[in-house]
Amino acid sequence: MIKINMGCGWRDFGKDWIHIDSGDYEHLDYCSITDLSQFEDDSIDLVYASHVIEYFDREQVVSILDEWYRILKPGAEIRIAVPDFEQMSKLYVDNSTELSDILGPLYGKMSMGNEIIYHRTVYDFKTLEKTLNFSGFEDIERYDWGDYKDHVENDDHSQSYLCPKGDKKNGVLISLNVVATK
Repeated sequence: MIKINMGCGWRDFGKDWIHIDSGDYEHLDYCSITDLSQFEDDSIDLVYASHVIEYFDREQVVSILDEWYRILKPGAEIRIAVPDFEQMSKLYVDNSTELSDILGPLYGKMSMGNEIIYHRTVYDFKTLEKTLNFSGFEDIERYDWGDYKDHVENDDHSQSYLCPKGDKKNGVLISLNVVATK
């Protein structure tokens, strides 16, 4: 099975994965999540991208998803996790959280080479579903990170919670995790 972790950052999912990120990490196999010309059409079994596409504006995301769609085998899955704007908005409006608790997940300031990058957009389920549909993906639904062995073994942003000191059982998931098929 050929699996790609797009925008993996410092997270190394192991030798069973292809790691792609623009950063400078030893475990990377490639450095562009937008130009995948090294991969043939219909050649990849799984594309996974956790808290990556929000760093691109919506027009850029369409062409990125089109490229990811191109390399996926028919019937293969894409799993995408993004900050959950709807969930964070609800928490803020009902006074369950302070603005300072959601600024990081919403704006995502991060160093990338010599520049600082920020999230350029936000998603709720409806807008992410529409974006994935536009690129041809089907059977779009939320997924529970605990249902996938690779997520249980590799804690990443798909497991982002607002909670006291890592207590996920008493926290609120603020990552919108979506799976779709080609």
